[in-house]
Amino acid sequence: MADQHAAANQPLPANPEKATLEGRNKYLGFWFFLGGETVLFGSLFGAYLGLRGSTEGAPGPDELFHLDLVFIMTMILLTSSLTSVFAVINLKRGHFKKLLVWMWATVALGAAFLSFEIYEFYEYYHQGLGFTVSAFASSFYTLVGTHGAHVAFGVAWITTLLIRYRKSGITLSNAPKFYTAVLYWHFIDVVWVFIFTVVYLLGVGG
Repeated sequence: MADQHAAANQPLPANPEKATLEGRNKYLGFWFFLGGETVLFGSLFGAYLGLRGSTEGAPGPDELFHLDLVFIMTMILLTSSLTSVFAVINLKRGHFKKLLVWMWATVALGAAFLSFEIYEFYEYYHQGLGFTVSAFASSFYTLVGTHGAHVAFGVAWITTLLIRYRKSGITLSNAPKFYTAVLYWHFIDVVWVFIFTVVYLLGVGG
């Protein structure tokens, strides 16, 4: 504990998340992980685009989607991306308390997004869009639900980091962990922008 406290009070380099070989390896390895995630979502988008017209008499996207709700969800998630940027800025500057504030703000916005998504799915289900009623429904819930699961994982990941390191300060050990968590958060934000465009805007616009 004494060694950890001493390390936390030592001057940090300009980019603590990449200052060590371990940090650089985590950064590089995480990009390979995101490459695999990109392939996963690419496959789900392809399946959705191929099946979105197969409603089999069940409600379709033009009947279900409400862009006002989806727009609110989009703004919440984009704002959470901005708060995570502020967190990284304070990480690089060594401002630990501000890092915690912005990361907790990111968690709160992520939780709010998930609440809206659960409400959205609840409404669709009660309008007749069960998971198995049509190929469109299955592909929609799989794509959007997989993204939602990633958001939930991101919220849990960042929360775990914040609780575990709440008193440690920024160190060369935990800086890469916070940084890769933010990279992950940006990735799921970018995926949502594609979902908003491909699923909701095209669904309403035909």
